[in-house]
Amino acid sequence: MSATTTCADADEAVAGVPDGATVLVGGFGMAGMPVALLDALIRQGAGDLTVVSNNAGNGRTGLAALLAAGRVRKVVCSFPRQADSFVFDDLYRRGLVELELVPQGSLAERMRAGGAGIGGFYTPTGAGTQVAEGKETRMIDGRTYVLETPIRGDVALIKAHRADAMGNLVYRKTARNFGPVMATAASLTVAQVSQVVATGDLDPEVVVTPSVYVDRIVIA
Repeated sequence: MSATTTCADADEAVAGVPDGATVLVGGFGMAGMPVALLDALIRQGAGDLTVVSNNAGNGRTGLAALLAAGRVRKVVCSFPRQADSFVFDDLYRRGLVELELVPQGSLAERMRAGGAGIGGFYTPTGAGTQVAEGKETRMIDGRTYVLETPIRGDVALIKAHRADAMGNLVYRKTARNFGPVMATAASLTVAQVSQVVATGDLDPEVVVTPSVYVDRIVIA
């Protein structure tokens, strides 16, 4: 296990992300979205990406900007359409990006399974719908369940409120959302934070993501 690195800027924080990577992107809409890291990823140039996120971008910033730059091959999300998801909507209708639709609870649990080393789980969510097509199903206590497999990322880009020098993270209110589970499910976790404090300044009782899951932090 290597120590968490405090990067000089967002460009250093996303260095080395390869073409074809699966990138877990935190945020519920814009709440908790690591915009500075996404902008840096655009500058870095990695393409043919699979992005896993709650939704498919908002307006023209953050994830939407990455989509608009033509860097994303596939989106795995729960909410691909809302009033301001016009970038994804246009790309999808033109056949320029793929979509895998995953119910929100299943999305979170698939990433949790990936982080916990669990081989999959059965859920009734999606049974009898297109969500279940091509998946194993099983009757349990008279109810149909669908087997969902883990999601793991090559990289997780998340946003936290504060970090200490070791890389322990705390979040701000609802901006917490998918960040903690994504941090566990990626080979490389990069956290954009507002402040880095000295080790010991964060109350251990309020640390949400331990430093063992965090590889790089950057103030942005």
